[in-house]
Amino acid sequence: MTLIVFNKPFDVLSQFTDKGTEGSERRTLSDFIDVPNVYPAGRLDRDSEGLMLLTDDGRLQARISDPKYKTKKTYLAHVEGIATEEQMEELRRGVMLKDGMTRPAEAELIDDPQLWERIPPIRVRKSVPDSWIKVTIAEGRNRQVRRMCAAVNLPCLRLVRWSVGRWTLDDIAPGEWMEVER
Repeated sequence: MTLIVFNKPFDVLSQFTDKGTEGSERRTLSDFIDVPNVYPAGRLDRDSEGLMLLTDDGRLQARISDPKYKTKKTYLAHVEGIATEEQMEELRRGVMLKDGMTRPAEAELIDDPQLWERIPPIRVRKSVPDSWIKVTIAEGRNRQVRRMCAAVNLPCLRLVRWSVGRWTLDDIAPGEWMEVER
């Protein structure tokens, strides 16, 4: 059984091929991982960065990615505006999105986590302050953390998934991966 922890860089598709886009220049997992028969346990948007787990064990893949197992996923979100405790409380209660109410999240204000530089860098407007928050969810709707942040008036500038269950990025650089114990 193989389990890989991968730090997906910005602008990389969370799949091994870019089907339907003949001659596409978009980067995929195959540009970084050359391990046969492993598949992503869940997805991470092209414009998000951070932890992806890949495995050759279908049951483990389902346990990690299926929302019914409530595997916690923690994200570090660089947001536009100064996040307030009231906004964190809204996230903790759950927010209404177009596809329904989210489950309550764990949410807290954090200091700048001093992550690696993103390539390309985010666009920061000098006239608009920004801040960092940490959000942990146990469901996985499409672009959920971005939409939750937007719902409380904190648009995401950068989103990094830091952990999934007990697995974290720790010291894995963007584009790097390592095999870990299950």
